[in-house]
Amino acid sequence: MIHPLEAKSRPTSCVGLARHFDIWYVPDPFGHIPSNAATMSSDTVALAADHAGYELKNILAEELRARGVPVLDLGTDGPDSVDYPDYANALATAIKGTRAKLGVLICGSGIGVSIAANRHRGIRAALCHDTLTARLARQHNDANVLAMGARIIDADVAKDCLDVFLNTEFEGGRHLRRVGKLA
Repeated sequence: MIHPLEAKSRPTSCVGLARHFDIWYVPDPFGHIPSNAATMSSDTVALAADHAGYELKNILAEELRARGVPVLDLGTDGPDSVDYPDYANALATAIKGTRAKLGVLICGSGIGVSIAANRHRGIRAALCHDTLTARLARQHNDANVLAMGARIIDADVAKDCLDVFLNTEFEGGRHLRRVGKLA
C-alpha cells in the first residue's frame, strides 16, 4: 500500500485530505451512521427559508423538480414570522445526517441563515449574490450550502446562482488544505 503522502494524485475531498495527512476524518464525531443512510439520495438538495425567503424557496424548489433533482423542503411554508436559525439548523442537520448532499438557505439578506448554518461542524455555507460568488463558493471553498437574500437578489439571479452552484466542482489543490482547516 502506498502511503498517502507518496500518492501521485492530489486529494480532492476532505476524506482525501485526511488520508494525505494521515489523519482520521469522521464527519460525525460520534461515528453514527444513520439507519437510512443507504436509502438517501446523494443528489438530493435540501431547501429551507424563513418568512422573507419562502416565496423564493418555492420558486427554486420548482426549478429543481423540473430538472429532476430530488428536493427536501424543510419549510417554512408561509409569510408568518419565523426564526431563521431554526430553519438553518434543520438544513444543516439534514446535510450532516446524509438526507441531502447540498443545501439552499434563504432569508431576507442571506446573512442570518449563513451565520446560523456555519455554526455547524462540516457545514460550509456561502452567501452569494451572483454567479461569480456561487462558482467560487464551490470551486475554492467546497461550499455545501448556498445562502441567498430574497430582498437582495431577484428570482432570475437566484436561479442562475443555483445552477452554477450545483454544476461547479471543488477544485481541490491549494484550496483543499485551506478547506481542511475549517473542520
